[in-house]
Amino acid sequence: MNLVQRSVQAGGQLKPLIIPSEVTGGTGLMNPSVFIDDDGEILCILRHINYTLYHAENDQRFPSVWGPLAYLHPEEDQRLVTDNYLLRLGKDLNIVNHCSIDTTELDVKPIWTFVGLEDARLVKWDGKYYGTGVRRDTTTNGQGRMELSELEVDKQAWTAKEVSRIRIPAPVDETSYCEKNWMPVLDKPFHYIKWTSPTELVKANPDEPKCEQVQVAPGKVVNADQRGGSQLIKWGNYYIAITHEVVLYKNYMKQKNATYRHRLCVWNEEFILVGISPDNWSFLDGQIEFCSGAAEYDGDLLVTFGFQDNAAFILQVPKAVVDELIEEAVNV
Repeated sequence: MNLVQRSVQAGGQLKPLIIPSEVTGGTGLMNPSVFIDDDGEILCILRHINYTLYHAENDQRFPSVWGPLAYLHPEEDQRLVTDNYLLRLGKDLNIVNHCSIDTTELDVKPIWTFVGLEDARLVKWDGKYYGTGVRRDTTTNGQGRMELSELEVDKQAWTAKEVSRIRIPAPVDETSYCEKNWMPVLDKPFHYIKWTSPTELVKANPDEPKCEQVQVAPGKVVNADQRGGSQLIKWGNYYIAITHEVVLYKNYMKQKNATYRHRLCVWNEEFILVGISPDNWSFLDGQIEFCSGAAEYDGDLLVTFGFQDNAAFILQVPKAVVDELIEEAVNV
């Protein structure tokens, strides 16, 4: 299934999220996260990177000299650097305002090659805005941990500034290498779905680096490892989120490659997994796609995703399509 095609045919729409190249230097915009504020405004965090991803589609017939999947860097900077922008969208899903999120007061010299807060989901908990994603530049081996980055947003001047930063420890295994893509539960402050099946619900502390395992709930068994994606949002009597499954493999020349696909996961109000899409699907039939945002807006579902690390989109999925996806997931 192609979710964009299914949504547009049912009356939805797809819009690109683009900020001027003179601001970004022309490198990739990717993996946005959407959030509906208390005043009804549509906000997004948009990830910007300092590289361009090259991926050979079409059965890998046109690989680069480095293989079918390669990161193209500036010659003078071989790091993978992320910075983030805050967007305000209009009802037509076009960008009204954008600004760089100022992190300078809390930044320290990175000691790993992946720099910055990656794939930040936008949430608002206890009246405060947070970008919560993974950071891997604070250890010499690139150990990843989720962070709570509190944002001070001035909607009149349209500025955003990071005012606090908490690195969230793993709740059970402190030695784990890379914790990432936890799915924040929008209506349950500082709670995340860490694993999908069985569902592990954890709670972070906004004031100090602590994290507790709240519950591990049995539920529907999945055939492929479902990794985090969007926020967890309420939809009727369910919670829903878009997850991803990834296949990492090597081509005939032993060069790395990957394919990402997605599913809709459905939980009941006790956070027990009761449904999952019977088949995986794409957004635009690309091999490298990633969803990190979902929000209910005027009865429909807004979904934000990145394509090939080089483009960012917001998709309006009509309510009827969402309801169909839930029914398919629960009744499989």
